[in-house]
Amino acid sequence: MELSPYAQGGWRLLGDPRRFPRRPFAALLRAAFRSLLEHPQAGLDDPDLKDIDPTVLKHCHAAAATCILEAGKQKADISAISTCLEDCKLDKERIEQFCTEYQKNKDALEILLGSIGRSPLHITDVSWRLEYQIKNNQLHKTYQPSYLVTLNVENSDSGSHPDVRFSCTMEQLQDLVGKLKDAAKSLERATQM
Repeated sequence: MELSPYAQGGWRLLGDPRRFPRRPFAALLRAAFRSLLEHPQAGLDDPDLKDIDPTVLKHCHAAAATCILEAGKQKADISAISTCLEDCKLDKERIEQFCTEYQKNKDALEILLGSIGRSPLHITDVSWRLEYQIKNNQLHKTYQPSYLVTLNVENSDSGSHPDVRFSCTMEQLQDLVGKLKDAAKSLERATQM
């Protein structure tokens, strides 16, 4: 089982007892499982988490959720999860705590992942618009252009047509377009063989 560098960084923060003492660590694990399995809008409003920097808290929550989903997707056993978390510098107690919570929620996680569907989304249309942000929510002046991109998609499993929306900078959009061109070339080469 492998995690992205971003997720590994979040787990390293979670493994630091100065940043996450025992109770906040347990509260964050519960919140991560709850947000995935019970209520997507479940917040990080646990009183044990109130002293944690919000940016660090969000990063660590994303790392925990990523690990949970990756373990469920791969049907990872305890040894694979333990090895992955050991690589992220977690102590034995925290690894056991995560594994215990994972085992409690494993069946519900498999049901959730099974309900997502087997076929990927098919992009049918793309629309975008340029947005110019003058201030952010902390009232700091930013003067940053960004693109609001909407992907119209179809899912052959469910028949629904949810839109995928995201915001990105010009550099991120150029990177996405470059990767899509590379993927198209690879697909073209594969079909010619």
